[in-house]
Amino acid sequence: MKRLVLGLAAAAMLALAPATAQTYPTRPVTMLVPFAAGGTTDVLARIMAEEMGRVLGQNVIVENVGGAGGRTGTERVIRGEPDGHTILFGNMGPMAASRALFKDQRYDPRSDLAPVGLVADVPMVMAASKKSGAAELKSFVAKIKAEGDKVTFGTAGFGATSDLAPRLLLHLSGLKATIVSYRGAGPAIQDLIGGFVDGVIDQTATLLPLHAAGSVTALAVTGESRLPQAPDVPTFAEAGLPDFGMKVWNALAVHKDTSPAIIARLVAALDTSLSSDFVKKRFEDLAVPIPPPAIRGPAHLDQLVKTEVGRWETVLKDVPKQ
Repeated sequence: MKRLVLGLAAAAMLALAPATAQTYPTRPVTMLVPFAAGGTTDVLARIMAEEMGRVLGQNVIVENVGGAGGRTGTERVIRGEPDGHTILFGNMGPMAASRALFKDQRYDPRSDLAPVGLVADVPMVMAASKKSGAAELKSFVAKIKAEGDKVTFGTAGFGATSDLAPRLLLHLSGLKATIVSYRGAGPAIQDLIGGFVDGVIDQTATLLPLHAAGSVTALAVTGESRLPQAPDVPTFAEAGLPDFGMKVWNALAVHKDTSPAIIARLVAALDTSLSSDFVKKRFEDLAVPIPPPAIRGPAHLDQLVKTEVGRWETVLKDVPKQ
C-alpha cells in the first residue's frame, strides 16, 4: 500500500509540473531593477514591464533595490524563489564587471543566474553641467587638466556602468578627476542638473532628453556615427577621443533553478515585446537600439556574460577592490 501511495504521489507531481509552467505566471511578476529609480536601466525596465505585462497576461511591477553597485538587488533575485515571479532587469555592471571590483561579492553571474535574454545595447553619452562651463569635450578635458581632482564625475555607485565609464575615460586620457558615487543614476543626474557635479557619463535614455531640454550639455556619444535623435552631439571620435567606445548592455535573468519551461515563456514574452510597436517607438525616442532576433535569446546572453566577466577583469585589474 505504501508503495502504491508513493507511486500515486509521484505521478501527481509529474502531472502538476508541466501545468505549473503552462499557467505561469499565476500572480503579478516583480521586475527587480538593482538601481535607484530614474536611471537608464530603470527607464528601460518600466517600458519593458508595461509591454511584457500585456504579453504575459499579468501585471509586471518594477521594484528598485539599489545599493552596492547593483549587487544588492541582484542578490535578492539569486536568494529568492526560483518560480519566475521575480526577474532581474540588470546590466553589465552587476551582471559582469562587479566581479573585478568587489572583494566580498557573494555570487558569480556566470553560474548563479539563468539568462533570459538581451534587451538593449545602449550607447553612452558624456554630459556636462551648465555650471561647469564646458560646451564641448575638448573644453571639459582642458578643465580637468587645469583643475585636476576638483573636477567631479557623478555616478550611480561604485561598479555601476556610469562609474566604469569615467574610469575608462580617465584611463584612456591619462587624466585624474574625482568620482562621486550615488545610490543610483537618478540622484547623480539630479546633481548634474543642479551643478553639484561637473559631468556624468550614462546611457542615452537618461541624458539625451535632458540635453534636448537644455538642462545639461551632451558633449559626445559612443558609436560610429551621430545619433539621429541628437545630430548636434558629436561622436567621441569626432570630439577627439576615438578609443572610448563603451556601450552598455541591459538584460533579463532569473534564479538559476527556474524551470526551463518558465524561462522559455519569459524568452518568448521578451522577444514578442521587443518586436512590438510600443517598445520600438519608446526605444527609438530614447536612442536605444533593439537587438536583432538572432542575439536576443539565453544562449547569446550566457556567452556574453562569460566574455564580459573576463574582459572587465582585465580592464579593471589596477582598480583597488572594495
